[in-house]
Amino acid sequence: MKSRVLTAALLALASVGMQAQNVMDVNTKKLGAAIQPTMYGIFFEDINFAADGGLYGELVKNRSFEFPQHLMGWQAFGKYEVKDDGPFERNPHYVLLMDAGHKERRTGLVNEGFFGIGVWKGESYRFSVWAKAPQGKATIRIQLFDENSMKEKQQFVEQVLDIDSKDWKKYTVQLTSPKDDKHAKLRIYLKGNAPVALEHVSLFPVNTYKNRENGMRRDLAQALEDLHPGIFRFPGGCIVEGGDLEERYQWKNSVGPVENRPLNHNRWEYTFDYRFYPDYYQSYGLGFFEFFQLSEDIGAEPLPILNVGMACQYQNWENEKAHVAISDLQPYIDDCLDLIEFANGPADSKWGKVRADMGHPAPFNMKYIGVGNEQWGEFYYERLKHFVAAIRAKYPNIKIVGTSGPVPEDVPDNTYRFADGWKAMTAQKADLVDEHYYRDEQWFLSHGLRYDTYSRKGPKVFAGEYACHGKGKKWNHYEAAILEAAFMTGFERNADVVHMTTPAPLFAHVDGWQWRPDQIWYDQTEMFKTVSYYVQQLYATNAGTHVLSLTMNKKPVANQDGQNGLFASAAFDSKTGEVIIKVANTSRQQQAIQLNLSHVKGDRTAQTLTLCHDGMDDENSIQKPELITPQKGTAQVVGGKKKAVLSDQLPPMSFRIYRFAR
Repeated sequence: MKSRVLTAALLALASVGMQAQNVMDVNTKKLGAAIQPTMYGIFFEDINFAADGGLYGELVKNRSFEFPQHLMGWQAFGKYEVKDDGPFERNPHYVLLMDAGHKERRTGLVNEGFFGIGVWKGESYRFSVWAKAPQGKATIRIQLFDENSMKEKQQFVEQVLDIDSKDWKKYTVQLTSPKDDKHAKLRIYLKGNAPVALEHVSLFPVNTYKNRENGMRRDLAQALEDLHPGIFRFPGGCIVEGGDLEERYQWKNSVGPVENRPLNHNRWEYTFDYRFYPDYYQSYGLGFFEFFQLSEDIGAEPLPILNVGMACQYQNWENEKAHVAISDLQPYIDDCLDLIEFANGPADSKWGKVRADMGHPAPFNMKYIGVGNEQWGEFYYERLKHFVAAIRAKYPNIKIVGTSGPVPEDVPDNTYRFADGWKAMTAQKADLVDEHYYRDEQWFLSHGLRYDTYSRKGPKVFAGEYACHGKGKKWNHYEAAILEAAFMTGFERNADVVHMTTPAPLFAHVDGWQWRPDQIWYDQTEMFKTVSYYVQQLYATNAGTHVLSLTMNKKPVANQDGQNGLFASAAFDSKTGEVIIKVANTSRQQQAIQLNLSHVKGDRTAQTLTLCHDGMDDENSIQKPELITPQKGTAQVVGGKKKAVLSDQLPPMSFRIYRFAR
């Protein structure tokens, strides 16, 4: 009997000892640094077919016949001719369809879309085309069809369109699909003998995001809105630079009438020979006006990134001939100044009028601009000085984002010179410095205190691209997402110096990806959100307004010695009067935690959100989009005379948020 009592006593002591190892103290009354509304955001780059074939709602590939192979994406049959004297100066090519010369022969076009044209049963699709009939009248038949159909007819919907003018006009007709189909194609037949010229052949869902004609794919844009991002960085990324300056992203080419926006070569077409897509171009249909409009729609501050007069340094290294001479920088500087006028200028200014003519007379009230993407070295620093001087002189209230290069620290023989980047940005008085890091599990586990030692003077931090790239596992698996969640407690704890963060990349097509991990994946009709997406959503929707002190043995909780793989941070939401505590357990064992909550009186129930899953390599998919999602629950806060206590058991490799009234 005595032995049993002794054993029970020892077990109780062991339990108390285990609890004591993970006791955290939270001061819920004293408010720390303000958490910026821009803290958690999104970064868009046109990689992985993120724009055309992704977020941008257009379903037709090479709609203006401007690809270098003018009929890439199309099959032409019968008698036809590609001509180059069309109505749009920057998109001059079009196709002339003519009588095939025999009553049983056909002339026409077939478009394959982006890995197929995806349609939903009962949904309507807006077909539009700029056309003219050289003889004054002509007729075309427009079909959506399934070439593998076993039914009598391949086509499952058809409309007839009469072209009634010798002059170029825009014609529109709607097609309503009677079925779901991920791999439909668009077919256009010439009906009758009269020839017809076709330009800018387009097919959009009627049901786009916000129901705009040149709109976004609804489900993908809604997923962005559901993230509640505070900042939206666009349009890249390496496409800002281009493999050479001729193919850099030029915002002025991406505004104005969509029919006259010129094609741009996407540098991701050729970057990876093991994920090669020779038909990957940028239509600019998703242009800077649409980026600003989308920012406004989802409630995010826009952060455009512009070229600093340098081509991609990865591809050109420090080859000065690949970059613009400092004496020739003025057109690039003008692009920055003109963009600010486009976004913020009155409707009667030169570039403000372009915005107003596109349907947005009111300014977009842009507050930030980035100059250069992931650049480094003296080539960058010397060029940036001229941009900073010009922007400060004309628009002193615009905050300027510079960059520290593509790596997050100095290493032996470091070509990228991270420390030099910060020194240069500080000297030039940039407002924020854009840091990028794609690192493995161990890096994320060991850098929880990264920002605790940063200087509180000078520029603020923008973690503009980051993701946990599992060692040998560059995919969207659960383990990597949990380590991202753990690392992000350091963003929150250091909100006085970290003002913006955006993981990367954002989008990927399941049949057309080049880079992973990514936040949101999709095919022609369906999509799924990764665990990393849910981590970002959990942070953005539970950000709070001010940091609270949370320590274990008077130290920040960031996987330090004796902290058993735990990471934690705390915030107060002055809008709701709630305390928000985030805890990640990165150990492979269950961890008991005790949160001592000062200035909390009385019992109450905390609402919890938890990411927990057994398979470290598991991930969501098109087939199982909700395999791993946050789960709601509760935990009890027990009040005391001086403090309240919340005790809980955290599962191995899990992330949990507690939210309760103070």
